[in-house]
Amino acid sequence: MARIYISLGTNISPEKHLKAGLVDLQQYFGPLQLSRVFESESVGFKGTNFLNMVVAADTDLSIAQVVTTFKKIEQDNGRIRGEKKFSPRSLDIDLLLYDDVICDIPVELPRGEILFNAFVLWPLAELIPNLSHPVTLQTYQTLWQNYNKQCQQLWPIAFEFPPELLPTNSL
Repeated sequence: MARIYISLGTNISPEKHLKAGLVDLQQYFGPLQLSRVFESESVGFKGTNFLNMVVAADTDLSIAQVVTTFKKIEQDNGRIRGEKKFSPRSLDIDLLLYDDVICDIPVELPRGEILFNAFVLWPLAELIPNLSHPVTLQTYQTLWQNYNKQCQQLWPIAFEFPPELLPTNSL
């Protein structure tokens, strides 16, 4: 069984799509460990603010199967393939970590944006502060403490999780 860490982001009907994405992830992967939800300015384009968070789950699926599942969930929630890289999203789900696997195929792991995007690093540091990044070997807490927090603005928000999804900090 592998422990996976997943980023979710949305700026199109964000509360609706974030809730739907969480419910779908729970249906495919079972109990989830959730970070807080953060609101952030769009990165790379002018657009409405995003809601972002990180989720942990356990799976017996391969990396490729996990990514395929994420694409199905995105599509089921209105994601259109072929959109520009920096554009509004109904739901964006990315695999950040799959245990301590380091690879480039079928996806880059650990995902590069962990080190560059506050909306990924801060919630990840909340979930696993003492776990070390498999490449830098620094803890996520240390990476967040050393992050230049002036380059991206984000803030935690109150979020009403779907009733069928009970937020927990332990799997």
